Amino acid sequence: MIKQTLTVLILFISFFVNAQETITITGQIIDQETQETLPFVSVSINDEATNAIVTGTISDDNGRFEIKDLKTGKYIINITYLGFETIQRKIASGGLNPIFDLGKIELKSSAEALDEVTIEAKRATVNSALDKKSFSLTDNVAQSGGSVVDAMKTMPGVAFDQEGKVVLRGSDKVVVLIDGKQSSLTGFGNQKGLSNIPASNIERIEIINNPSAKYDANGFAGIVNIIYKKEKQTGLNGDVGLSFGLGALSKRKQDTPTDYGSFSVNPKLIPSLNLNYRTDKLNYFLQSEFIIQEALPNNELQQEITMMVVISFRKFLKIEDSFVP
Repeated sequence: MIKQTLTVLILFISFFVNAQETITITGQIIDQETQETLPFVSVSINDEATNAIVTGTISDDNGRFEIKDLKTGKYIINITYLGFETIQRKIASGGLNPIFDLGKIELKSSAEALDEVTIEAKRATVNSALDKKSFSLTDNVAQSGGSVVDAMKTMPGVAFDQEGKVVLRGSDKVVVLIDGKQSSLTGFGNQKGLSNIPASNIERIEIINNPSAKYDANGFAGIVNIIYKKEKQTGLNGDVGLSFGLGALSKRKQDTPTDYGSFSVNPKLIPSLNLNYRTDKLNYFLQSEFIIQEALPNNELQQEITMMVVISFRKFLKIEDSFVP
């Protein structure tokens, strides 16, 4: 009888020891200030010796959590929640109680909680639509330096001829608009003023290859619409240019029935001056050219001086003056 009792006691002790190889950790997480339960709080168990994560869970809608089948040992429990301070507690298992009830765990609001979050997005450099393509200069460092002409030279499908006119699809029948309105400074056949506009003042450039009837009929090759930034840089800028051309001039002999005669060199010299001065309310443009070229048929020396002064308000009210002697 005594032997049977000892045998049963040994089996019971062995079963009890085996049952203590795993433990269960439970608890409930609440807000220290409001005493309300906190759902979806992260609870992780780390090994005390290696600090490696052993297991983890999150709290339910009532702030309760339960971690089962955890081997006996020494652990650190980490409780983290956005906007609250992290709590760490050490647990040493191996006693007679297989369940560790941590009770109510209060989380304190963090003093470093964010008041607001700002989300920023950048506009695409190239935006294509059915009727136009838009090229942004705001975030493009390569195109923001220099003038509008320098920026447009890097755009696909845009070119400039020897006289400085904009060429689209092989034609110079292009109208340049500023903020959707035509300006005599950059209108049809007169686009040299683009070199005076800093690219840093431009938000985007729109290329309209198939303009509708609402635009100028002269721009059947395309429309270039330059959109200014809301805040424009003020100050003075400009450039001085010199163009030179060289060709052959045919001189007809008076006593011969044909047009064939001697040829002579026909030089063409065009110095130019372009200035732009912008204030908060006004924008002043000055364009001038001096052309020297031998003309047909009397081999006369032709001199031409053109000058245009444009005062442009923000709503593109202009005062113009030009003369050709």
